Amino acid sequence: MPMSTLQGVGVSPGGAAGPVLWVHDRLPDPAPGPAPADPAAEAARIRPAAEAVAQRLLARSEAATGEARAVLEMTAAMAADPALLGNAEKAVAQRGLPAPRAVFEAAGEFAELLAASGGYLAERVRDVHDVRDRLVAELTGTAPPGVPELTGPAVLVARDLAPADTADLDPGLVLALVTEEGGPTSHTAILARALGIPAVVAVRGVLAATAAGARVDGAAGTVELLEHAVAPQSADRTGARWNGSGSTADGHPVKLLANIGSAADARAGVEAGAEGSGLFRTEFCFLDAAVEPDAETQRQAYAAALRPFAGKPVVVRTLDAGADKPLPFLDIAGEPNPALGVRGLRVAFDRPELLDRQLTAIVAAAAETGAVVSVMAPMVATAGEAAWFAERARDAGVERVGVMVETPAAALCADEILDVVDFVSIGTNDLAQYTCAADRMTGALAALNDPWQPALLRLIAGLGRAGRERGKPVGVCGEAAADPLLAGVLVGLGVTSLSMTAAALAAVGAALAERSLPDLQEAARQAVAAPGPAEARDRAGRSLERG
Repeated sequence: MPMSTLQGVGVSPGGAAGPVLWVHDRLPDPAPGPAPADPAAEAARIRPAAEAVAQRLLARSEAATGEARAVLEMTAAMAADPALLGNAEKAVAQRGLPAPRAVFEAAGEFAELLAASGGYLAERVRDVHDVRDRLVAELTGTAPPGVPELTGPAVLVARDLAPADTADLDPGLVLALVTEEGGPTSHTAILARALGIPAVVAVRGVLAATAAGARVDGAAGTVELLEHAVAPQSADRTGARWNGSGSTADGHPVKLLANIGSAADARAGVEAGAEGSGLFRTEFCFLDAAVEPDAETQRQAYAAALRPFAGKPVVVRTLDAGADKPLPFLDIAGEPNPALGVRGLRVAFDRPELLDRQLTAIVAAAAETGAVVSVMAPMVATAGEAAWFAERARDAGVERVGVMVETPAAALCADEILDVVDFVSIGTNDLAQYTCAADRMTGALAALNDPWQPALLRLIAGLGRAGRERGKPVGVCGEAAADPLLAGVLVGLGVTSLSMTAAALAAVGAALAERSLPDLQEAARQAVAAPGPAEARDRAGRSLERG
């Protein structure tokens, strides 16, 4: 019998049970003194420590692929960031701090700046804290916090997990992940889905427990805490059988696509059987650029990611940056609420030449690689904005133009927007946070960002209707598409394509192939009518069981 059952937000489906392994919190704060006898020598310790940390992360990345590899490489780059290390060295030289304390404070200042920026940058705060702790551990000669070496299968329970700790977990040993913090769009959630590990986040109070075992339902978001350890049990994570063609049991076609940001992601998508890509995040080609890459540099970067999809459809998203994802060459002033500020397409209104150069590079890369490219703009709120973008893209030679629906305004104006573009793609992560006015990085609000929220489903239903009436595609490229049960509900709401992490394709494809379109439409009706997200999932599941 369980000691207690806690509710969180299920972010990676699957069931598992087994002994609990508690993941320790970060290291204690390093002491601010005494001052080093030789400040220059003390400061000189910082960069070799950073190099050692970065090299270990890069070594781990060589054995990883796709998103896991990208996360490890990003963390390694952050560990060697010259600005962070330079600020730490100054704190030693000018303030007489020991190297561990200097790194701790420099990283803390960096994290505060990111948190104040909101949006995408706020999501990187956990990464900075992880790098901080790794550097402090290296400088003090102690073991870094995080996931200990596993000697057998276990359910990991933690306050939160750093992306670098999650990236290369062994799915053969990690039965499930449970965290007290985090949300459905966190790196932990995304990587857990990519690895096929059941996961529940935002489980309030789990760290206060002393359980020896746990039973986890990654779909329902429940965690049963057990007084005694139980024998490891897990659902078959490799049993999904998919023939590579997206369709329901009665032959209704649904394109199953991969979200990508690099050539490595594209190759992983092709290997997983993706029918194309529903989201190519082009901002990854800009993140390390001190100046705007010219059209030729962009063309080469885009072509590398498009080439694996020769002959297949790829939806390229124009630069999704701005106040929430500042790039040095954009020179956008700080804003009190960057998530609601000048970002996405809004940047191009004042700098249309930036968009024009990117469109030129995309068109050239498409011609070179043979990928069937469509282009969409992010952060659109009105039909007028959609029309402005469509005209500019078509003038640049783009044949198929669309926009992302991430704002409630765009969802409510679906008819007018679909009159001026060829398709829309729903970004459920942002649409959820804007619909419920809940920052997706705030763990206490994770339930409001649950993609099963009926308000979100009702907006998607309206988009599905508008697309159906006009004979135009409506896709989903948010993390909601990776949930096999929710994917079926989305199809029932009128969604025509689903784009997700490559690792989720087989499970989603197999689930769709088991149900007819009328069954999925009935499950969607049940979910939309529910009073809350848990009830929506439950009603949809029971509806499909009856069907």
